[in-house]
Amino acid sequence: MIGTAPDPYVARDKIVALRPDVVTLDVEMPRMDGITFLRKLMKYFPIPVIIVSSLTQKGGALAMEALDVGAVDVMAKPGEAYSVGDMSVQLAEKIRAAARVDMVARARMIREQHPDQALRKTLALTKTTNKIIAIGASTGGTEALKTVLTELPHDMPGIVIVQHMPANFTKSFADRLNQLCRIEVREAKDGDSILPGTALLAPGNFHMVARRSGARYFVNVKGGPLVCHQRPAVDVLFNSVADYVGANALGVILTGMGKDGAQGMLKMKEAGAVNIAQDEKSCVVFGMPREAIATGAVDRVVPLQEVAATIMELL
Repeated sequence: MIGTAPDPYVARDKIVALRPDVVTLDVEMPRMDGITFLRKLMKYFPIPVIIVSSLTQKGGALAMEALDVGAVDVMAKPGEAYSVGDMSVQLAEKIRAAARVDMVARARMIREQHPDQALRKTLALTKTTNKIIAIGASTGGTEALKTVLTELPHDMPGIVIVQHMPANFTKSFADRLNQLCRIEVREAKDGDSILPGTALLAPGNFHMVARRSGARYFVNVKGGPLVCHQRPAVDVLFNSVADYVGANALGVILTGMGKDGAQGMLKMKEAGAVNIAQDEKSCVVFGMPREAIATGAVDRVVPLQEVAATIMELL
């Protein structure tokens, strides 16, 4: 059964009456803003929520706040970046994935997050050269990435990340991580160097690939067709890392729906990289890690809270 509501007050009554499996929510609505409504919903009627918002910087910042409050995923309204057709495919997949989310476990994971955790724990790093860490994530990945990146020391090898997320939301997300982490985190621009102590996040609606010129690693940010229904796609990044970084790479696949990243991670493995996958118990959605593990591409399967330490152990 599907219901619609013009504002949060009508939505409240319909949610109580219809008891839906998933709610899609705009953050900018009449009579009550979406964040306030989401907080009330998480408190009194916890249910998987997908944020659907406009492609604006303001909307991106509000979407980040919604993910902190308890939303499980975010996507953009149709516009310049995504057509109605693209959105319909992605929305259907996201709804199916959200319907399987354990909201009790999700709430526990959010409670365990502390913005000051980057100041509480120092992890030693064995010095390495010419290393690149490539990370892919989707549904649930915003919190998973925060957990991993805030545990890493400032002198980490360069990091490249694809998180399935629309344009403008990635800038807000990178800015938020940059405030929490010892490393510098920023949305990637075409030609950016992959440097120690820096993490580059693929911008929404653009693929990101790793390249090499002599001893210098850098990224290209480009358009192109959707891959695994995604742009940016983890497979696009991982394939390029296999080609240009090879055995100097370490791959990480985190929570997310679908199979994006599995074939790219296998290619990385075949090129000599070492790979980590988040375990099922700590995932919001175990799709992407499961598919990567099934290919034989993964060397270590660990809980989310151990991913950062495992990265440094393997380095």
